[in-house]
Amino acid sequence: MLAGPARSRWWVEIVIVAIFYGLYTLVRDINGEQPVSFDRALTNAHRVISLERHLGIFHEASVQGLFLHDWDLMRFWDGFYGTVHFLAVIGVLVYLFLRRPATYRLWRNTLAATTGLALIGFFFFPLLPPRLLPASYGFDDTLRTIGGLWDFSSGAVDKVSNQFAAMPSLHTGWSLWCACALVPCVRPVWAKWALFVYPAATVFCIIITANHYFADAVGGLVALGAGFGLAVLVTRRADRWRQTRARRLLAGGAQLARAGGPQHVR
Repeated sequence: MLAGPARSRWWVEIVIVAIFYGLYTLVRDINGEQPVSFDRALTNAHRVISLERHLGIFHEASVQGLFLHDWDLMRFWDGFYGTVHFLAVIGVLVYLFLRRPATYRLWRNTLAATTGLALIGFFFFPLLPPRLLPASYGFDDTLRTIGGLWDFSSGAVDKVSNQFAAMPSLHTGWSLWCACALVPCVRPVWAKWALFVYPAATVFCIIITANHYFADAVGGLVALGAGFGLAVLVTRRADRWRQTRARRLLAGGAQLARAGGPQHVR
């Protein structure tokens, strides 16, 4: 019987993360906050707003307005937006790597494919988030007016952030990825459903902080779905290749054993 797929080496995972961070940085440098990019991002924002108005869902400003009076609440969600999605993804990856090696590669590949598709969206469709729209749209940039744990204008955050990377929403895609990856790891039905509180809270967060449109959240779900489909294909093909290689190695070893056997018979 062939053994299951071996656990990936930790340094391989670090290399993969470094590659995707490099790609993100490249996209930021090409489509960063330059005047031409701002114009493109604003034009694309108008397109998204027109689509949402046509669908009757352009109510992000109204939703945000329900909570602006509670500054402590807004500070919490500003901090949540800038920190939790990174910590959650890292935590789930580490847990799967250590405790669920059989499913780790599928979900690692899903995360990579989803992020890769999002990078394509960031490159070809830079989008101005609601908080950066003209004041006439009624949005409040709560990170600037109320504050939180971090600020886009700070040196460290400014170096790693692309404020026009709104479509699709990786916050949405990554948070749902976390829930889906952990569902098989818990037994009670209520616990499985409870996992989806996190992506629901994330969508709530990105709307009331005016960092995304509803359309961005939908884009994040689409990116995750497509990323999972790609990951299934890639992972299955890689598993078949490993199994074929293992069979050949076993067959080769058996042939060597048979060939060398008679030489030891006296």
